[in-house]
Amino acid sequence: MRYPASWWRNMWREALPSGNGVIGASVFGGVKEETILLNHAKLWHWGRKDELPDVSHILPQTRAMMDSKRYREGSWLLANALKERGYGSKLASRFPLAAIRLDMPCGSAFRSYRRTLAMDSGEVGVEWTDGSIRYSRRLFVSRADDAVVYEIDSDGEAAVAGEIGLALHPSDRWGDTPEFKELESSVGTGASACEEPLPGGAGFAWFAATNDDGSDFGAVMLVKADGGTVQASGGMLRFEGATSVLAVTRVFVKGERTRDWSRLRKELSDLLADAAYEQLLGRHVALHRPLYRSATLELGEADSSNDKVKSNEELLFDAYEGEAPLALIRRMWAFGRYLFISGTGASADAEPFGLYGLWGGDYRLVWCHNMANENIQMMYWHAQVGGLGELMPAFFRYYEELMDDFRDNARKLYGCGGIYIPAGTTPGIGSPNQIVPVILNWTGAAGWLARHYDEHFRFTGDRGFLKERLIPFLREAVRFYEDFLVLGEDGLYRIYPSVSPENTPLNFMPTNGATLAHPMPTTINATMDVAILKELLSNLIAASRQSGTAEAAELEKWRQMLDRLPSYRVNRDGAVREWIHPDFDDRYAHRHLSHLYPVFPGQEVTEESHPELFEAFETAVRKRELGAQSGWSLAHMASIYARLGDGEGAAECLDILSRSSLLPNLFTLHNDWRGMGVSMAMAAAPVQLDASMGWVNAVQEMLLQVSPGLVKLLPALPERWSRGSLSGWRFHTGELSMEWDREQGRFRAVLLAKRATELVVKVPEWAGELQMTGGEFGPSELGRVYISVRLKPGMSAIFSYDHRVRS
Repeated sequence: MRYPASWWRNMWREALPSGNGVIGASVFGGVKEETILLNHAKLWHWGRKDELPDVSHILPQTRAMMDSKRYREGSWLLANALKERGYGSKLASRFPLAAIRLDMPCGSAFRSYRRTLAMDSGEVGVEWTDGSIRYSRRLFVSRADDAVVYEIDSDGEAAVAGEIGLALHPSDRWGDTPEFKELESSVGTGASACEEPLPGGAGFAWFAATNDDGSDFGAVMLVKADGGTVQASGGMLRFEGATSVLAVTRVFVKGERTRDWSRLRKELSDLLADAAYEQLLGRHVALHRPLYRSATLELGEADSSNDKVKSNEELLFDAYEGEAPLALIRRMWAFGRYLFISGTGASADAEPFGLYGLWGGDYRLVWCHNMANENIQMMYWHAQVGGLGELMPAFFRYYEELMDDFRDNARKLYGCGGIYIPAGTTPGIGSPNQIVPVILNWTGAAGWLARHYDEHFRFTGDRGFLKERLIPFLREAVRFYEDFLVLGEDGLYRIYPSVSPENTPLNFMPTNGATLAHPMPTTINATMDVAILKELLSNLIAASRQSGTAEAAELEKWRQMLDRLPSYRVNRDGAVREWIHPDFDDRYAHRHLSHLYPVFPGQEVTEESHPELFEAFETAVRKRELGAQSGWSLAHMASIYARLGDGEGAAECLDILSRSSLLPNLFTLHNDWRGMGVSMAMAAAPVQLDASMGWVNAVQEMLLQVSPGLVKLLPALPERWSRGSLSGWRFHTGELSMEWDREQGRFRAVLLAKRATELVVKVPEWAGELQMTGGEFGPSELGRVYISVRLKPGMSAIFSYDHRVRS
């Protein structure tokens, strides 16, 4: 980047991020006054969990009203019943742990400013020239040493001077509230020069505050000056005359300040007794780099470096002309993976990746919670194909730790067994919290989340996971529906109340100018609810048969449930209906694409399995109106177009996203905040990194599609992606590398089996007559470009085509 963070009062939105999956650091990039914001995955506050009253008697009343077509009244019965009983659970929010504050003197006006992020190492850099001296700062959050490591350098000159310390990060939105003032009043800070064994140019700074649960959180920083001096003054550490300064910070949460300050001072002294920046970096990179390099992608000519060295700002200028350059497409793919790697992990302290990752800078972030009606799912779609499945445990652990709440919800809200997962949750709060129909009356979260369990098993083949986690979760989700479903007079199930997140049918939209966000979302048989349940039952039957964990009677019961689900329906205009029930008319001006679930992220309806219905789903997505979209919905739509085989449509969605909802640091936003008519209007335009993850998945879907028994190679290749290569990408039982050049007529793909593999591979139409070696190949009834492949573990199937050789 060519300039520092500049969003007034919200500079954290344009900071450059580093993280180790638990601790996040955001570098603002100031020359004289610098801020590094620190966050921790386990630091949440201002939540409230009430005892959920039993209002299960409301369900028959809701259904009676809906049966008599009093949908608006019935929609609010459950929410009103909870409000009347004073129920008011409130989700917690992640918030800043502390800020490293640095001030350095400036001899001259800065020149040649650069702000960089090396995704391969996780290092954030800031460089500038002052007079004749080139200054640089480097920072990373260590996976090996669980610390924030920060170095200030001056090209060997004894010119590094300034002061550094730890402080409470200020709040612009919450500074006058009693909650923030209480937090502010609990702050303690200090600084002192070091005694032995770190004499002379070293010192400690410390910080702590008290959370609303009575526990302390804070940090300790050890500062060492190479060739200079360090003195304590006013709670800060002043350094001067140094060629470089190293500052290493460790943090704590849910602790006690005096005890943790003492512990961290000793730990830091031991850590830095014989370790320099490069040694600390090497230990970190040994853990970070294998994750980052688990998959690779190149688009365009491998030796073309002009676009690759352009700054983010320059690439965005190019994108504003209409098309995102290949370098931006690829950089966003890599950056989304980097964010995911840095923002979650497999350790016990890791949380699922959140909408702000580990880089939120406010005390009550907009939609900070884990939302299971699109957002958390989108952030994990890319993980398995991209070789990052090992980072899934935080996702599974998080929801499993809330299962008691989910069972309580099912029983008290709906009188059902099994689990009901509300759309929004935060650690320790799995009970309903958004007391409105659009959230309370939606029952599909558990089934949608179950898809990630099933995919994890398919990619790992872990039979322990199958029996101990996948099947128990699927059973709990299905158990709810066993009680919840109603058999209609036609012998088919009625799912109601039913919500298609977060849309209201067109014929129930207000005509009096009212601007309610969700006027009447509660319906019967939303297409998405039916699709999720179909998938859930199918996966449970398949998993139970594979593991031998179900009786024949159970399998028959679930099969009959499948048979009783209604079929999807099509409007007169040829589009699949968003609501199967005829009382509800489609509304195309909406950002959610819920009824497209059978095509994506589900895999029930494909071109091969249901060609006519597949066409109706394509019509449905094409009828969605542009101005009603958001950053994340454009990413979602790109993946849908990829599933449809429309590479140009998918690329256009990414093009629009890049010129509407991208900040210069490549953080994605909920919407375009500039009134450009591209997306829905929302002045706040919150950071929402689900679109970053969605971008990753869309790119992957355009180049590789993986489903049980079928793998598609380059299924939605845009014309301008005519050349490229990838490696390390996964299918269910193995790993893939591929390179292509449409202009030169070259294609090569290698599928390496990690487990016994039997599948059909769809190759690109343009690849001509393929050479196939290494596996057992055969024709497929699906057509000429579909090839049956059988591989033993360790074997590779190689597909190659070179027009030049044949000519």
